[in-house]
Amino acid sequence: MSIHENLLGGPAPTHLPDDPEPRELLAAGTAPADVAAKYPMSSLAWAQLADEAYEGGRVVESYAYARTGYHRGLDALRRAGWKGHGPVPFEHEPNRGFLRSLHALSRAAQAIGEQAEYERCSTFLRDSSQTAADILG
Repeated sequence: MSIHENLLGGPAPTHLPDDPEPRELLAAGTAPADVAAKYPMSSLAWAQLADEAYEGGRVVESYAYARTGYHRGLDALRRAGWKGHGPVPFEHEPNRGFLRSLHALSRAAQAIGEQAEYERCSTFLRDSSQTAADILG
């Protein structure tokens, strides 16, 4: 038996490939809109746009940004071999853009009264990464 064998029988964790350029630009203070325009596949840029819009009271705008980041992240997860369920560890930094977008979508859905979507996204976040759910709120 390998020490890396999944004894619970579930799918292996999905680790998105690293895409450091958008992350480095955001860390250096580049405007998230500029990063999203240059790297539209970056869930992290969309998640940051969603967070800024939400903090500014622009909930519908936050919802739209979060939904974009969420769908970009789903596309990336599928390309990485994800089959629609299983762990997406927050500990793997390239996964954080997707997880942050999922959290932002959940938060914005609740704020606009989309209770079913809020519950679905909250459950999806916990099922993907309990750590992300704990850290992101």
